[in-house]
Amino acid sequence: MLIDNHNRKINYLRLAVTDRCNLRCNYCMPSEGIDFVKNDKLLSIKELIQVSRILVDQGIDKIRITGGEPFVRKDLMVLLRELTKMNGLDDISVTTNATLIGPYIDELKQLGIKNINVSLDSINRDTFERITRRNQFDTVHNNLIRLITEGFNVRINFIVLDGQNEQDILPILEVMKHYNVSVRFLEEMPFNGGSKNFASIKWNYKAILEHINKEYPDFEKLESPDTSTSINYKIKGHKGTFGIIPSFSRTFCGSCNRLRVTATGDVITCLYGKPKTNLRDIVRSNSAEENIKSAILTAIGSRAKTGFDAQKEHSTTVFDNSMTSIGG
Repeated sequence: MLIDNHNRKINYLRLAVTDRCNLRCNYCMPSEGIDFVKNDKLLSIKELIQVSRILVDQGIDKIRITGGEPFVRKDLMVLLRELTKMNGLDDISVTTNATLIGPYIDELKQLGIKNINVSLDSINRDTFERITRRNQFDTVHNNLIRLITEGFNVRINFIVLDGQNEQDILPILEVMKHYNVSVRFLEEMPFNGGSKNFASIKWNYKAILEHINKEYPDFEKLESPDTSTSINYKIKGHKGTFGIIPSFSRTFCGSCNRLRVTATGDVITCLYGKPKTNLRDIVRSNSAEENIKSAILTAIGSRAKTGFDAQKEHSTTVFDNSMTSIGG
């Protein structure tokens, strides 16, 4: 079992498999993209499997595959197949933009990997294309509906962007009220490759909830696990639910149970903090297993208590990176 220096149990790994993405969302990176890492600097599928197995042995029982866009990796399913065989790993999930997932839906279902988060910041074609800078609306929509109708546990992640998509907050709830889907609204974060900086946001979690309340006053707050990042609600008459994630306000830090490993092997104990160590060279050396275990224990033994404390570790450069390189 992994216990950090604030006596928090760490059982959830967010594992990035690539820093590449086939979209160019304007809140994530500049239009020209970022300097993507060369392939030999990325953990191979074999290395990702090895790291995952070691961390599961240490007490990780939930792994979320992230990117970049995970399905950019043609060999992703090799990793997912191996993860499903690991004893002690109870929950495997994937976060995707749903552009490339189509050919893999059948096998994901067969493997029992049914928890899928779809990043979707608009249900309006023009707004979607303006934000993503790509013409992929129909593909995303069709794959989303297929995932829903085939019984996947789908959560839609909608980042509320001032002046861009706030007009879609209510419509997406209206469209999705017929489906067993959780629509989760996230506060914007300045991890955009340095293309935009801000110290405050208009659409914080309170503003989002107030906006929804004006149209849908009849909702109830749901009980959520202590480690949940989202505050969850159910609107009367809606089949699904909605949630709000205070990703910028960081109200959930006290119960954080998450660890991140980036596609290059950086171990990040807080999204807002500096990498604590790197596993790439360790996994490629002798005595990799014991050294990885030791590195993980050292990393979680020096975690910041909150995201605000973590930000102080590199306050002048914390927002220089793109979310696609941090690992979602």
